Parts: sequence; structure tokens; C-alpha cells
Amino acid sequence: MCSAAALAMYGCGGSGGSDAPGKITVAVIGDVPYGATATDTSQTTALPAFLKALDGDTDVSLVLHVGDIHSGSQYCTQAYDLTVATDWKALKNPLVYTPGDNEWTDCHKAKEGGGVYNATTGQIDYKVDAGGNLLSYAGGDPLANLDLVRSIFFAKPGKTLGGAMDVHSQALEYDTNFPTDSSYVENVWFQKAGVLFVTVNMPGGSNNDTDPWYGAPSMSPAQAQEVANRSAANKRWLDTAFNRAVSDNSTAVVIQLQADMWDVDGKSASHIAQYKQFIDLIATRAKAFGKPVLLLNGDSHVYRSDNPLVQGAACLVEPSSGAAAVACSDDAYANQPNGYSVPNFHRIVVHGSTTPLEWLKLSIDPNYDTKAAATATSFGPFSWQRMQPAL
Repeated sequence: MCSAAALAMYGCGGSGGSDAPGKITVAVIGDVPYGATATDTSQTTALPAFLKALDGDTDVSLVLHVGDIHSGSQYCTQAYDLTVATDWKALKNPLVYTPGDNEWTDCHKAKEGGGVYNATTGQIDYKVDAGGNLLSYAGGDPLANLDLVRSIFFAKPGKTLGGAMDVHSQALEYDTNFPTDSSYVENVWFQKAGVLFVTVNMPGGSNNDTDPWYGAPSMSPAQAQEVANRSAANKRWLDTAFNRAVSDNSTAVVIQLQADMWDVDGKSASHIAQYKQFIDLIATRAKAFGKPVLLLNGDSHVYRSDNPLVQGAACLVEPSSGAAAVACSDDAYANQPNGYSVPNFHRIVVHGSTTPLEWLKLSIDPNYDTKAAATATSFGPFSWQRMQPAL
């Protein structure tokens, strides 16, 4: 931890990771491995070969996973989490991961082996197997499953999985005025090629985890406290990252999180209203920063390249799994139409959930031409390709 004043101004410690000035290439993945049913292990079986393809690309020196290590139709179990972690640990390159909704906030759902609120008894009817054993860890309790994720994937605060790399963790560098921020070991920042990377734990699909757990009539005190603590910690961590980027004169900022904050997913816009507070902060800080800010998220599963902080900005999306991107038929800005105008911002939604398995090859050149216009596959120091390895 460090003092509030030092944290607010600069963050704490060094840059985190190696910050060589040359060009680097990053592999970005998310919403993988997925199963169509609770017993579908096809992607889990393919995961080692998929990760080997990332390691086999000699350009790649870092892997980012934007969350969701199983689908919303699979159970939340310790054994499953350990299987994924074991595969990740075999990577030669560092892997930076931010948790997704399916591995903690949504574990309470019946289809993930959690349970259902019983209006007659006021209790939870938990899902069990033929022997009466709970299908999901701790009956799908989200807080218990977040603790499980932390114990497996973040056992060494300040260290990545795969090839070990030092990162700055909020658990070690929290503002002492807000001691609950020490819980967020998964929130990290580091620097590479003059670019500051920051992750925050922001689950998608449930309006920032405000859908009542187990389908209860309202949020429990524990859930309400979870949302309040994490939301405040995330905003403080984003501020810390931008403050550091300014003080270090960083070339750009990359934000890594799980939620697609503009995806209504067949619901009304009110179901993403709880993300506005984060979009407001990112828009304000990005505009003041004045240099490229790239958001990487998963959650909605379909590759998309756009700027939802500028109304009517160019947008490309994959029309079907693995297909070449085409012009979007919708404007994400319309789902959060709050007067933003931040042209130095860009967002990429990473393909996930379906085959062919895909990763984003993201190259970063700190010596880029600052006068060059953005293209369908480039923005500021960033350029990218969608990769679909033969497995």
C-alpha cells in the first residue's frame, strides 16, 4: 500500500513489467474456453493447442484475457478453474487476466448450477446432483466464487500467470483512506512500450452486478456492498492509472475489462445504466489525456471495432463467427447517448465463445506517425489482425 497523496498523484513504485521503447505485439483473447452445455468440453480440450498457437507466434510477448473462462451454461467449480489455470501457467509469455461474469457474478444462476430464490420460503433452492451435492462451488455464491478465482489466478499479488511479470496490484498499492480497495488483487497496471495498461474487475451481463442474485426480489446487503465497494475501487484505480500516464508522459493508455458497457443484449438501455459512471470517468480522463486510449473488452462475443464515445463514428463488426468484418448496422453511442465527443478513444470487442477460436494480434509502435489517420485496423500506435489458428 502507499499514501493517499502519493497514489493519487503518481501511483506507487516503478513502471511494472518491462517498458522497452521498441514495438511490441500482444495477443488478446476472451470468452474462452466456452461450452454450449454443462458437459461440453470441446473448447476446454482445445485450449492447450490454442495457447500453444499464441506461444508459437514469435512476435507475441504478452497475452491479455478480458474475462469469462467458461460459458453461462457451465457450472462454477474449483476443478474447472484449476484446469484453466494449469493450462495458463504453461504459457511462456505473461498472461494478464481480468475476471468475467461467468466465473463469479453469474455463478448464482440456475443454468450455472447455482440456485433459484423460492418466494414461498424466502430461501434459495440450490441446484444439486443425484447425490445431493451442490453443482457449483459454494452453491454459486458470487462472493465465494470471486474469492476462489482470486486464490487460483491471483495467488501471488503483483505477479502474472504464465511467464512471470511484475505488475502493480491495487491490493498492494491501494489508497489507505479506502481500506476495502485492498481486496482487488485483480486490478493491475503496468507499462509496455511507453503505453500504460490498466485492468479493472467489471463484469458484464448484469448491469454491473446489480441484477439480484438467485432472482431474489432485491439485492441482498452483501450484494449491494459488493457493488458499491468494487465500483468505487475501480474508479479510483482508473484515476490512478491515468494520473500515472500523465506523469510519465505515456504514449497511450490501454484499458482491459470484461463488460461491454454499450451492449443491451436484447434488454432496454436501463439494463446498462450502471455502467454510465465508468463511461463518464473514462471519457473525461481520456479527453483530458489527449492521446490515444484503447478499450479492450469481451462479453458480447462478436468482434467489433468502433468508438462509442463519438456519435456516428466508423464501426466494423463480424457478421457471423469468424467472418470478415463489415460495416455496423447500429451505433453503440445510441445506447449511452450522454453527449460524449472523445475522438482519441477507440474500442475493440474481442471475438469469443464460438469457433473458430480466435485471438487478436495487437501491435504497438511507440514511434508511430501521430498525424496518420485511423484505419479499419489501426488507431494511434495500435494496429491489429484477427487470427484463427488451425487446431
